[in-house]
Amino acid sequence: MKFTAEHEALRRTARQFVENELNPFIPEWEAAGRFPIHDVFKKMADLGLLGICKPEENGGLGLDYSYNLVVAEELGRAACGGVPLAIGVQTDMATPALARFGSKELREEFLNPAIRGEYVASIAVSEVHAGSDVAAIKTTAKKEGDDYVINGSKMWITNSLQADFFCLLANTSDDKPHVNKSMIIVPAKTAGISFSEPLNKLGMRSTTTAQVYFDNVRVPQRYLVGAEGMGFMMQMMQFQEERMWACANAVGGLEKVIQQTIDYAKERTTFGQPLINNQYVHFRFAELMTEVEALKALTYQACEQHIAGENVTMLASMAKLKSGRLTREVADTCLQYWGGNGFMWDNPASQLYRDGRLGSIGGGADEIMLGIICKLMDILPKKQK
Repeated sequence: MKFTAEHEALRRTARQFVENELNPFIPEWEAAGRFPIHDVFKKMADLGLLGICKPEENGGLGLDYSYNLVVAEELGRAACGGVPLAIGVQTDMATPALARFGSKELREEFLNPAIRGEYVASIAVSEVHAGSDVAAIKTTAKKEGDDYVINGSKMWITNSLQADFFCLLANTSDDKPHVNKSMIIVPAKTAGISFSEPLNKLGMRSTTTAQVYFDNVRVPQRYLVGAEGMGFMMQMMQFQEERMWACANAVGGLEKVIQQTIDYAKERTTFGQPLINNQYVHFRFAELMTEVEALKALTYQACEQHIAGENVTMLASMAKLKSGRLTREVADTCLQYWGGNGFMWDNPASQLYRDGRLGSIGGGADEIMLGIICKLMDILPKKQK
């Protein structure tokens, strides 16, 4: 994938935003367990960073997905994973289906203000018993007059405590699991919505994450995204963009932490010489950067095919699998090279160690990615009848 001058201009804008508007404040936000999401999103919107691939008629830039990956990479250079995650939820998890399938009126009511940085979006899919197994969700939305009445709960919902609306997946019929689900926009202040206390997470500390409860929540049926019964399909489509975004975001973070660790290894003297002079150490850095470059190439290839309108389920799943596993490997190796300093809470390698662990769980666990890949390779055993 060849980047143009326009790509590089957008990269510079995103990098400056991370350096000037995010990183100086991240220690404070991490300690507080939240960040001023509306303020940050408004600043991003003013730079055009919240609607890169969204339609121009809704205030977006109307660019192809490669521009989005450039920004995702640069957001990966933030000093934590939580703030980029909150941004990715807005741009690549909670709004793609709305932009693609939502009615004109629905997009004007929710997508436009999200692109302007006035609304914060959240994706409400996972449940206590249904994380990667999306087909197993139990939340229902039943028709009553001109409304849907929603009952159920959602778990591990990023941005939930600061959201203005949810992109909710719910069962709207008693049909088979893959055709009984619909996607519905639900304003966060609707009567009947309540929240747990903020969840006490291993990492991603600067995002607000909670369980969300829906008790006879009533929204108009016009808040349906696309057609009824097409929710599962739309969510699977959203997953592909979410996974590519996550991979590009990981690339930026991995490159940064490896370089920070290299800089430390040049300065740290052990037994009369810099740590990096040990062959095992500098060889290991070479191995890790080779793996990052391979992940980048796989992610870019998936992006190119996505732009061309091809099905990228295989490549996006492979990249997602590689991304989660490589993040764990890089975090563990770099933390080790920092020694005692690596065991400190505010060390960049320990930050990656905590935040990056989500990469093998969220958006489809490693095991789910392996199952998808095996299925597309036609080597997944058939279920016994």
